[in-house]
Amino acid sequence: MEPPGNDAVAYDSAEQIILRWDSTASEDAREKMIFGGDRQEIDLYLSAVDEIQRSMESASLSDDQSKANSAIQIAMARLEDEFRSILIAHTSPIEAESLLESSSSSSRVGYSPRTSSSEMSLGEQEFKSFEFEEESSLTKELELEESRRSSSSYRSMSSFREIDLMPLDAIHDLRSIAVRMISAGYLRECVQVYGSVRKSAVDASFRKLGIEKLSIGDIQRLEWEALETKIRRWIRAAKLCVRILFASEKKLCEQIFEGLGTATDDAYFTETIKGPAIQLFNFAEAISISRRSPEKLFKILDLHDALSDLLPDIEIVFESKSSESIRVQATEILSRLGEAVRGILSEFENAVLREPSRVPVPGGTIHPLTRYVMNYISLISDYKQTLVELIVSNPSTGSRYSSDPNTPDMDFTEAEGQTPLALHLIWIIVILQFNLDAKSKHYKDTSLAHLFMMNNVHYIVQKIKGSPELREMIGDDYLRKLTGKFRQAATNYQRSTWVRVLYCLRDEGLHVGSFSSGVSKTALRERFKTFNAMFEEVHRTQSTWLIPDTQLREELRISMSERLIPAYRSFLGRFRSHIESGRHPENYIKYSVEDLENAVLDFFEGNPVSQHLRRAPH
Repeated sequence: MEPPGNDAVAYDSAEQIILRWDSTASEDAREKMIFGGDRQEIDLYLSAVDEIQRSMESASLSDDQSKANSAIQIAMARLEDEFRSILIAHTSPIEAESLLESSSSSSRVGYSPRTSSSEMSLGEQEFKSFEFEEESSLTKELELEESRRSSSSYRSMSSFREIDLMPLDAIHDLRSIAVRMISAGYLRECVQVYGSVRKSAVDASFRKLGIEKLSIGDIQRLEWEALETKIRRWIRAAKLCVRILFASEKKLCEQIFEGLGTATDDAYFTETIKGPAIQLFNFAEAISISRRSPEKLFKILDLHDALSDLLPDIEIVFESKSSESIRVQATEILSRLGEAVRGILSEFENAVLREPSRVPVPGGTIHPLTRYVMNYISLISDYKQTLVELIVSNPSTGSRYSSDPNTPDMDFTEAEGQTPLALHLIWIIVILQFNLDAKSKHYKDTSLAHLFMMNNVHYIVQKIKGSPELREMIGDDYLRKLTGKFRQAATNYQRSTWVRVLYCLRDEGLHVGSFSSGVSKTALRERFKTFNAMFEEVHRTQSTWLIPDTQLREELRISMSERLIPAYRSFLGRFRSHIESGRHPENYIKYSVEDLENAVLDFFEGNPVSQHLRRAPH
């Protein structure tokens, strides 16, 4: 039964238009696209679809529903092809330059990581043993971080910089098609086509940004040095993806589908973005659950800070129920990164305590472990804001190693009011000193052991003073204790070296007879010979020792001179005449006061000297 009257005519006309564009029946229809032609043909076809849908709802078609169903199926298949064609025609990957331009134009002060692989690379194997012939490369790289950078950020909608992914006329056409497909019950088909095409575009943009399609297992098998570079790239890419790429895709979805009366408006966006978003965040997830080791701390902190900074934006972009899993994944990764940071700090403390190198560093200079640890905790202090929030429990100190008597213990009651992070830093310095003290015992010369401790504790003090953040956390009370320790080590050095030398310049044992005026020339000659030999040996040996800090070296030389030179001058003044009145006085009085003053300048330079002291012309 045909539809009567005007309705029948309208239906027949609409059906003719639909059938004319049936690509299964017409080669011409297969080769051309309706929306690639003129506007009049487009409007005509859409009106025909509307008419068929209207007729389907009319009771007059109740006897021939199958015919209308057939027409609408042909129309929907055609519109699906048109929808796909328009999407493909106007879909291309976003150029990285466009992303960068949009990012740099943002008024938002964005997160920027404080470390880079060129500035800092902590080699795990290097940390395990510091038995080096010279200063380790990791220490030099760490020290490049002296010019530290801070980051500040605020969070607001101004962080988003959406790009227009399609021209407005294409968006209008897509929306026109979507209205008909959804109305006819073809929501799922519409979602699938849209998601498939747009996901391909996002994947292409990912490749432009250098985001690789790696599984969590692939990422965890990479060497850390390679991962450092990838982390830096990921931080930049994640910011661009969330704030520009994903935000732009969401905007496009809203332009096409918003308000079409479906309960799943966001399904289109989720279909497009879910796979790429999981791929993006899988990288951070792999890092968060990777094996913990000290060299990873700062890159993981950069990753944590970047993700923490992005999280409010992630919650806005993925606010719908259908994309909840992405929000949850990002939140869980952030939590695991925090756990990793805490675990790495604990691992670092253990590594400092257990660092096993036993070969003494030549000349008693600063041990590579000292440089490493102090540069490491200086960098830790750069992340104070983040770490104060993450490190909430005090170090276990000695109780952690209660079964091992050869471990330090420390009472932190004196440091009440300090943050747990500050206590961890103090504890690291305590166990560093404990380890250094054990290393000092490998020196056969006690004086050199004291010089070694003086050099290293002095270096610790200078590093704390050189970092305002670190000094604030450590506190001046503990800094004074450290200063006292290196000064005590300097005093111990002088006692162990110079007491025996100065003992030669005493009067006792030189006088004969009942009156003090009688001097034994034999004893006096022997005393001068002993002094000369002892001083020459100290000079020869300790000129090869090294105090790298210029001011400390000069202070110790002055202190030595203040004890040695007046004592020698006085001894020479009292007994010179007794030697010069005898035979070959030059064999006993070998050095003038000026000779000794010059000789002191050779000490602690780290260079071998001639067996004979430089002598001034007499």
